[in-house]
Amino acid sequence: MAMSATGEVLAGKPGRGRRVILWRHGQTSWNVERRFQGSTDVALTEAGVSQARRAARLLVSLKPDAIIASDLQRAAHTAAELAGLTGLEVTHDEGLRETYAGVWQGLTHDEIIARHGEEYAAWKRGEPVRRGGGELETEVADRAAPVVLRHAEKLPDDGTLVVVSHGGTIRTTIGRLLGLEPRYWESLGGLTNCCWSVLGEGARGWRLLEHNAGTLPEPVLGDDD
Repeated sequence: MAMSATGEVLAGKPGRGRRVILWRHGQTSWNVERRFQGSTDVALTEAGVSQARRAARLLVSLKPDAIIASDLQRAAHTAAELAGLTGLEVTHDEGLRETYAGVWQGLTHDEIIARHGEEYAAWKRGEPVRRGGGELETEVADRAAPVVLRHAEKLPDDGTLVVVSHGGTIRTTIGRLLGLEPRYWESLGGLTNCCWSVLGEGARGWRLLEHNAGTLPEPVLGDDD
């Protein structure tokens, strides 16, 4: 799988049937407080550890071939739960970290609205915004999507890659791999803690098969598979 100079996702050899599961980390105390984490390294809560263990028990049945994860501890510890069940080694990559958001980091949602309301509104409209003076969403996709593609390319036919990352990074990566224009990435809803999205390889590139799932994928029965 490769990208063109314009950022368009180019399909690899058709029919290989590879699958990418993008799994958000478990709950942290900042999630509960609705506090913007970004690249701040916040640990899982006890509930977050329990979420990771429950999800890992489901995902292990998909027989992943490889696991990669952000090196921030909330993602690394989530990935470790699946690694312990599969025997696979986790490859950590800082390219999978959450969006760096400068002065927004550590602020609650209400504080962001109060202090940076115009910036927040522009971001929600789909405008390219350096939230808090940090990264653009396209820059996040520029660093994260190639990591996913590089590891997906190593999969065997019909292989499965699990990517343990963060809500914003997962959304931008999905948007890039699907070839969506950046202003439409926000149309992909957020991921609940320890839920995942599934991309499958089709003849014309990657397809979104499931989004914000907490149960195992079921076959599509009908004329649109």
